[in-house]
Amino acid sequence: MNRFFSFIRDRHSLLYKAFLFLSSLALIVYLYPKGFRFRYDPESLKNRPWPYESLIAPFDFAIQKSPDELASERKELTEKFVPYFRKDENAEKQLLEKFSAEFGSRPAILSAVKDVLSGGIRAITNGAGKGPEDEVLVVTGKVEEEHYLGEYADPVSADSLVRKKLNAADAKLWDTKQTAFSATVVYDSSLTKQSLQQVLDNISPTRGAISKGQDIIDRGEIVDEANYQELESFRQEFLSLHAGGSNWALLFGQTGLAAFCLFILFQFLRLFRREILGNDPKLLFILLMIVLTVCMSYIPSVVENVPVLALPFCILPVIMRAFFDTRIALFVHLITTVIITISLPADRYSFLVIQLLAGITAIFSIVNMRTRAQLFYSVIAILCVYVMLHLAITAIQEGEMQSIRMNELVNYAVSALLVLLAYPLIFFFEKLFGFVSDVTLLELGDTNSPLLRELAERAPGTFQHSIQVANLAEEAIRRVGGNSLLVRTGAMYHDIGKGDMPMYFIENQATGVNPHDELTFEESAAIIISHVIKGIEKAKAAKLPDIVIDFIRTHHGTTNTSYFLSLYKRNNPEEFIDEELFRYPGPIPYSKETAVLMMADSVEASSRSLKKYDGESIDGLVDRIIDHQADQHQFDNSDITMKDISAIKKIFKKKLRSIYHVRVEYPK
Repeated sequence: MNRFFSFIRDRHSLLYKAFLFLSSLALIVYLYPKGFRFRYDPESLKNRPWPYESLIAPFDFAIQKSPDELASERKELTEKFVPYFRKDENAEKQLLEKFSAEFGSRPAILSAVKDVLSGGIRAITNGAGKGPEDEVLVVTGKVEEEHYLGEYADPVSADSLVRKKLNAADAKLWDTKQTAFSATVVYDSSLTKQSLQQVLDNISPTRGAISKGQDIIDRGEIVDEANYQELESFRQEFLSLHAGGSNWALLFGQTGLAAFCLFILFQFLRLFRREILGNDPKLLFILLMIVLTVCMSYIPSVVENVPVLALPFCILPVIMRAFFDTRIALFVHLITTVIITISLPADRYSFLVIQLLAGITAIFSIVNMRTRAQLFYSVIAILCVYVMLHLAITAIQEGEMQSIRMNELVNYAVSALLVLLAYPLIFFFEKLFGFVSDVTLLELGDTNSPLLRELAERAPGTFQHSIQVANLAEEAIRRVGGNSLLVRTGAMYHDIGKGDMPMYFIENQATGVNPHDELTFEESAAIIISHVIKGIEKAKAAKLPDIVIDFIRTHHGTTNTSYFLSLYKRNNPEEFIDEELFRYPGPIPYSKETAVLMMADSVEASSRSLKKYDGESIDGLVDRIIDHQADQHQFDNSDITMKDISAIKKIFKKKLRSIYHVRVEYPK
């Protein structure tokens, strides 16, 4: 057990990273659709050329009728259906009894009534809505016969038929009684509905079949209504065959593909961005953004009427670029798009091409995110790429432009506009993870910010020195590669600790009075060194980001206050010298940006002490200072090469010559 706990203690960082990757993999696989999904989307291909290879049936299946086809067939059968009428023998008997009671003494009248009743009497209006010329089925007892409704007299015509059969005296008596006939052949709604339902239920849902090995559709063939129904029937049969089956193969495939994508991401970070792999918050943020984007891709499967094309997938590279370099943003977008494409039911080619290129465009449009307006320009660029690629792919797949769907263009426009949500999300993630975006750095670098305004008022010489250092460092970091905005912001704040005792620093001594003349060398060195500690305290009180405070910590590294140390040695040659009293607390620079700032700060400050400004003196100064810092191992922890240092020297020499107006010496 002790060995187990020791193993966890010694490798907790590695185990935590493994936990992050495995948790991300589990969430992604959990979000993947669990059932088998049909490879094609017949609905999106309707009335378009078939863009894939010829499709051959892998099994026998029946061709299902379309809903419109079934509805038309039901309507036709309903309209042609012959309704049922029933001859009501009880009603006929009651009428005969009624007429017998009234005309029992007149056999001729009763005989005429019996003749008319035997033929049947229909109602003038009936529930079937049928007229005399319509065919009906008349049920008498258990016998069913076809008749035209006009074969039966209505009550009015029945009265006329009786009168025609009578002599004058009987007709007069008949008219006197005014006895009316009622219907004996009536509409049977219950039997009609029951029979009609049986007919409709017997409608076949299929029309023909396709056998195994038979072509369903060929490449380039238009997906018309008939082909669409065959494809839809194939899809339904495919899903039916796989319903309830084992999903182990599907789960294995999804897990394998997602795991390989995350493994590629891990390898990229291990080989090219090891500092991110060693930073747990940054690694957590990258994996979280991937998982959240995958979650977003499944919104259409949960919320109706939300098309996948309207989702802002380009928001991922924009957010990633706000906190990381373009290569990280591009690679994360690539991996995430591939993971999402795996789960799409159809048209993966178009989605993958369009989203990848749109994301690359988004990254390029905000290479230097210095203003809020850049995000709007990025949205416009993304929208243009969406439209252009959609038109291009439509032309490639269909060979024409007439079949462009405006609703898809609208969805792309919605997707591009939703990228504007990146701005509040960047602010949210800054606060949540303690990151610093380019926009925040730009705001911090504003000379009207409280700390810089205070420095300009209390220590104007130091403020001007900071501006010159920022110019030198920014130009150098552009040449060797790095975050120029970060190094400029760090340079503006690196000496804010001098604002508490400005007169003890030579750049602020405008009156010629030097307060160090009244102090010992140790006291002077302590005051000079203290500006680092005070700067850190002021920065923390102002809640500056740690990444900016690091420039204050490291801009002198662990070097000595060489001026006061040399004076002490000169005046006390016999005494033991504790050089730690004259040493800055450090740490030494840890990145290319902090190393460049250390060089720029020392070179700019020392250049003010030159007695003669010419090319030789400036070149010698730059070489001497930077070489001395390298000899003191101040750059051991920063990822800077000798080639970078050589390029930085050239930049500093060129800039200092411009600052001090060094001219070519003309011959006399």
